[in-house]
Amino acid sequence: MHIMPQGKSGLTNVVSAGGVPVNQDVPDTGAHASNSDTASFSIEYHVTDNIGVALLMGTPFTSHLIGDGSLSQFGVIGEAKPLAPILEARYHLFSADSKFRPFVGVGANYTWFANTHLTNSSFIAANFGPGSSTSASLSPSWNPVLDVGATYSMTKHWSVGASLIYMPLSTTLTTRATTATGSEVVTKTKIRVTPLITLVNVAYTF
Repeated sequence: MHIMPQGKSGLTNVVSAGGVPVNQDVPDTGAHASNSDTASFSIEYHVTDNIGVALLMGTPFTSHLIGDGSLSQFGVIGEAKPLAPILEARYHLFSADSKFRPFVGVGANYTWFANTHLTNSSFIAANFGPGSSTSASLSPSWNPVLDVGATYSMTKHWSVGASLIYMPLSTTLTTRATTATGSEVVTKTKIRVTPLITLVNVAYTF
């Protein structure tokens, strides 16, 4: 599975500093998620010869957050591990005994993020001051899924397949920094990830 995020973030918003509300955008700031690769597993149950219900899950992988605008000088500024299972209904064209069978799928995804943290000490020092410590989180979300693909049967049980998945996903990065003097600075950044996902698989049919 190859994940290719298509979106970028909005401006970083300083929510509060030292407990005082600020609500001010920082000009020329932004970030985007990196491309990633992971192994995946899926299972599909055919309700009829043409209609199936499929569950798709990827193994945990690391997505990097890369700075844009004035933050591009820092390169990778953070990372997280997305967890994003997909449940979808598929319609397969042609008859069940056809070797080549295109399909279209529509479904839903729930994405949440583990091990979210800022990794770039230069970025942290430049934005919150030397000696600062930070914690970070990314908001979970429900997302629609569109899937187009095809399978080709090599034998009665074995087949190969490929598909392209589109998922309009957005999340909000919340960062809490504690400066060397003990003051807390809270920032939020909305990130439009919207990945295109390509998938190549080998399947066994029971």
